Amino acid sequence: DDLQNHIRESLADPEFWEAWRRTEPEYQVARQLVALRLKRGLSQKDLASRVGTTQSVIARIESSRHKPTVRTLARLAEALDAEVRIEIRPR
Repeated sequence: DDLQNHIRESLADPEFWEAWRRTEPEYQVARQLVALRLKRGLSQKDLASRVGTTQSVIARIESSRHKPTVRTLARLAEALDAEVRIEIRPR
């Protein structure tokens, strides 16, 4: 697919690779939140109501435009009947 080819080629550029490496954890969190929300059958508005925030905040978190705190991640996880695990591993 064209997008995958473009990403693969771009990752050969050291500057692109470094930017990708730095931001990938944020995108992983966002993808996990979206996947779990959908698995639970919740809309962004439903999740926002459970967390005590607005749909627009959930949208910003899910699009990685907002970087949630660990406390916010814990509230989101609780609302999704999940848990937060943070792991720092050597490369």
